Amino acid sequence: MATKKLNTKNARFDTRLPKEQKVFFERAARLGGYRNLTDFVVITVQEKAKEIISERERIIASKKDSEIFFDAISNPKSPNEALTKAANEFKALFA
Repeated sequence: MATKKLNTKNARFDTRLPKEQKVFFERAARLGGYRNLTDFVVITVQEKAKEIISERERIIASKKDSEIFFDAISNPKSPNEALTKAANEFKALFA
């Protein structure tokens, strides 16, 4: 099993947790192939953070797209010259 490893050591993050929880996390880290508990926690939290941020950005983008779409329906722009010409040519073909 390949060992998963972090490459950076720029900041420190400390936490207190019950001994049973630490043992549980250490077991998961070993079974998951992580080098140590710190790597397991940081990598797992980073993956979850990316997932949360990605989902939130999709929601925001979707909301913005909805606003643009409904604004276009509610406040349609006048057709430009090219569109008017194309519509007239279409009508002439089927008249």
